Amino acid sequence: MSVEPIFIGKAEHALHLLPRMANRHGLIAGATGTGKTVTLQGLAESFSRLGVPVFMADIKGDLSGIAAAGSDSPRLQARAEQLNMGTLSFSAAPTVFWDVFGEQGHPLRITIADIGPMLLARLLGLNETQSGVLSVVFRLADDNGWLLLDLKDLRALIQHVGEHARELRNEYGNLSPASIGAIQRALLALEEQGADRLFGEPALSLDDLLQTAPDGRGIVNLLAADRLYRDSPRVYATLLLWLLSELFEQLPEAGDLDKPRFVLFFDEAHLLFDDTPKALVDKIEQVVRLIRSKGVGVYFITQSPLDIPEAILGQLGNRVQHALRAYTPRDQKAVKTAAATFRPNPGLDTEQAITELGVGEALVSLLDEKGRPTPVERTLIAPPQSRIGPLAANERQALIHRSALYGHFEKEIDRESAYEMLRAHAQREQQTATPPATRAPQPRPSNRESPLEAFMKSAARAIGSQLGRQIIRGILGSLSGKRR
Repeated sequence: MSVEPIFIGKAEHALHLLPRMANRHGLIAGATGTGKTVTLQGLAESFSRLGVPVFMADIKGDLSGIAAAGSDSPRLQARAEQLNMGTLSFSAAPTVFWDVFGEQGHPLRITIADIGPMLLARLLGLNETQSGVLSVVFRLADDNGWLLLDLKDLRALIQHVGEHARELRNEYGNLSPASIGAIQRALLALEEQGADRLFGEPALSLDDLLQTAPDGRGIVNLLAADRLYRDSPRVYATLLLWLLSELFEQLPEAGDLDKPRFVLFFDEAHLLFDDTPKALVDKIEQVVRLIRSKGVGVYFITQSPLDIPEAILGQLGNRVQHALRAYTPRDQKAVKTAAATFRPNPGLDTEQAITELGVGEALVSLLDEKGRPTPVERTLIAPPQSRIGPLAANERQALIHRSALYGHFEKEIDRESAYEMLRAHAQREQQTATPPATRAPQPRPSNRESPLEAFMKSAARAIGSQLGRQIIRGILGSLSGKRR
């Protein structure tokens, strides 16, 4: 497919995002109701037309219209005339729907082993001491080949650690009952939020996301996140951080490409950094800085540039700033920050313009062919070709059932893992501890495999699978920061 520049909108002249600069990341910012969602939808479908797969979350439930063709209206025609676009054409983007709860898309699951101790500690809200104990739990699982797939595996292993803390102390250090109890309580709270639905198998893999349609367009992977964001915002943020980590760890170096290999949109980006330990923020900054060499573009969507740490904000080369309010001192600071991040335009008072922008209007600065940010310009944003607004429930369900993935993720798998292995381990300990005189009669031999044989077979299966990656985890989930 030809790699044509992406038309963003029109100022005194047309503004285009250069595909070969799209992996230099970007920012879409602005107050609620100023047009960020439509800008995001237009960008996503534009990348799709270039053959670039996309992942984004539907926080408010109004992005699903990207899967249907838009329709003409006087308002859209008026905007097209302002932009010299001629007669508008409308088309749907090939879309796959995902949903952690399995209601508005294919069930999206990952495994406990994949997420790793660092991200899981953030998800559970653990302090430094408790996080250290959780790291020991993961190390113990690795050392013994106990696969951590879902929350019942993790609960069983933490209970095992609590019961054997004294025996494990010499090898793994002190494992205080208070820390173990805190982790167990945090897991219970997580389950009450419905987060247990996130963990299990079949687990999502990058291959499921890096797909193109038969006509060459990139698949738009849309996560239904309205319920997840409302009830479990920390789970939502952790899921996106895991995806960022997976992209960084698994994709090979790509060099200079004529277009991105994949684009990831982070809506409500402030959640990635709220109450996040500095060590994790530093790793996120490192990943954002290095992942562009893998051909991945990362775009943050948020209300204010103040939501993004300065070290990460400085790496976002392509920027679309919608209107901001300036009613409070913090609002005024946000306006000044936003204005200061743009390359100045002598003919434009950037700070004043930010507070005067109308809906569908933005201040735009994009990278030129040499990677330099262009002077900021006040821009009318081009409308998307897909439908503005959500799909009806029956339209969404019809698309889900027609998906090539339908049926694979809908049936949950519960194979042998840490829970079953530890239960067998406990039974052997109980039998060993029972005095010979009172030991129960031994059953007759059978053809069933022993716990040891079952363990060996399960471990062999894991070596060649995604779960075999658990021993050396990714940069955002590792014990030591080693890359796979």
